Amino acid sequence: QVQLEESGGGVVQAGGSLRLSCAAAEPTFDTYFIHWIRQASGQEREFVAAISSSDGATWYEDSVKGRFTITRDNTKNIAYLQMNTLKPEDTAVYYCAARRYFTRSTRTTDYVAWGQGTQVTVSS
Repeated sequence: QVQLEESGGGVVQAGGSLRLSCAAAEPTFDTYFIHWIRQASGQEREFVAAISSSDGATWYEDSVKGRFTITRDNTKNIAYLQMNTLKPEDTAVYYCAARRYFTRSTRTTDYVAWGQGTQVTVSS
């Protein structure tokens, strides 16, 4: 079973950028769709973006379209979430998660693996 580890979170001013990484040690990484899901304090989890296992198809939540870009490098077993023009409402813990096919679900049981999360804080 794949294990995921996020990194790259931090504190940034509104309008700034961050790049999150989601790394896996297993060679089966390239068989999974990678999803990014976020959870702000006191709020429900929210789907952010996803990328297919190999053909590069992507999906985004409407509020991040045009600002966030999800990519992956299967030769390095890593996926990225480039976040530009960040807004205070993007503040959340960001998780990456894996499953065999795309979903917008935010239930942990719908995924085979979740990372531990990385905090993103956008100050106004």
